[in-house]
Amino acid sequence: MDRIFEPLASLIVCLLVSYPLGSIFIRIPSSLHTLKHIFNLTVALIYFLPVLNLWSGFLQLLAGTVATYYVAKNVRRPDMPWIVFAFVMGHLMINHIIRAVYGYGYETFEITGPQMVLTMKLTTFAWNVLDGRRPREDLDKWQSEKYIPENDFPSLLAFLGYAFYFPGVLVGPYLDYNSYKSLIDGSIFKIAEGQQQPKKEDKDRPIPVGRRTMAYRKMLKGLIFLGLFTTCYGTFTYEVALAPWFLKKNIVYRIIYWQFCGFFERTKYYAIWTLTEGASILTGYGFTGFDKYGNSTWDGARNVKIRSIEFAPNFKVLLDSWNMKTAIWLRECVYKRVTPKGKKPGFRSSMITFGTSALWHGIAPGYYLAFLLGGFIQTAGRLCRSTIRPILLPAQPPPSQNTPVKAAQKPTLEPPKTTRSTAKFVYDILGTVSSVLLVNYTTGPFILMSLSNSFYAWRLLGYYGHVMVGGALVFFYAGGRRWLRKVQERRVKKLGMAPEMPAVGDVRGEGPLYMPPVEEVARELENKYE
Repeated sequence: MDRIFEPLASLIVCLLVSYPLGSIFIRIPSSLHTLKHIFNLTVALIYFLPVLNLWSGFLQLLAGTVATYYVAKNVRRPDMPWIVFAFVMGHLMINHIIRAVYGYGYETFEITGPQMVLTMKLTTFAWNVLDGRRPREDLDKWQSEKYIPENDFPSLLAFLGYAFYFPGVLVGPYLDYNSYKSLIDGSIFKIAEGQQQPKKEDKDRPIPVGRRTMAYRKMLKGLIFLGLFTTCYGTFTYEVALAPWFLKKNIVYRIIYWQFCGFFERTKYYAIWTLTEGASILTGYGFTGFDKYGNSTWDGARNVKIRSIEFAPNFKVLLDSWNMKTAIWLRECVYKRVTPKGKKPGFRSSMITFGTSALWHGIAPGYYLAFLLGGFIQTAGRLCRSTIRPILLPAQPPPSQNTPVKAAQKPTLEPPKTTRSTAKFVYDILGTVSSVLLVNYTTGPFILMSLSNSFYAWRLLGYYGHVMVGGALVFFYAGGRRWLRKVQERRVKKLGMAPEMPAVGDVRGEGPLYMPPVEEVARELENKYE
């Protein structure tokens, strides 16, 4: 256990020290932008140099940051973000190779951890700059919110403050530049303007009550998970697959025991991410308004939804809840960007995204096994949601012709909010069980790293994950998908949504009584639940 906790001790100290430092940071007046940038840089310097002793590593991060700033500011070509992407990812890969040569385990904290966070920041910044140079009508919702106008390019000091924002500089969460800017100038709290607000922390500052409570609640949760990891990790670890006694157990025992190992492997990440979330909230980052009870919400700094991971109804929900900031980065800076304009992201985009995620994590073969299988799991899950799930929903028939409706309204199969059929309930239960089984199966190689250890562990588990995913894909591509679509079409007809029935709304300019064909309705259902 010492080999795990000794390298991480200094990291935990930095995360805990960030709490009182966050309370100091937020007390710096919003008008003193320069002082806030300097504060971030100073704290980051203290973390990297005297505490973590990463002198050469910090210089590498600084060099990459300055180089990105120069390229983003001066290169006007449309492939500018890809130039930045190639540079920072290439630099990260070199350090991953060095890490592998020296045999550092995943539990060792060195410069690649902070560099992975910085890679997300720098590449996101490059895309935000390019989006600021594109026509506004070409941008989607996220791009419209995050683009950096050409006439508002940050100063080098502001960019360094963003790159080395101290609560997230070591393990995240990463943030985009506009979010950092709103934190510095205090505009992040303008979300609440016009809303009925509870008390502010004091009359001179717009910070709503609830910040400290939420932050220290995160800290307590992080310490609890850290305690679970400390006390149970020696017993429940994926490395148990290499122990002689594990081989002697029957396969059912091994599969069940493996699920406990998966949970306790995740407790370390739950601990670190919730600790850094709390520190970020203390600086003011993450404010998202008020809930229906008037309590302030701080989901903007959230990097993990633990309940949605452990009880995920499907693999997509699980992925969206794990390392959420990285998922946003992969979606906005890879998944969407590799998809040709006017095309819908598909299997190719998914595999490129999973491949990028694997490269970002390192060069261990186990990473590529995990992410390659993850790509197939995502495809199988998408097919389940688009073909099976709509059939099980307790559909709500379209309004009658005598019912007054808005001109743009369309017939819907959306279920009533309070209704759930028995079939859908069983589907959800099976989805949750499948998601837990698959995530624990898939992430084994992520910890075991080598090909031999990974395949040995999978063999002890009877390759159950491959059987589940492979069986589903064979079913769908051997005719199951086509058959399920026909079932959807028959269901649409049964609900009275035949082509001759007048539809409400003209969404394609074909007259106020236009009704899409049944096949098109089925395709829209597929897209809706994808």
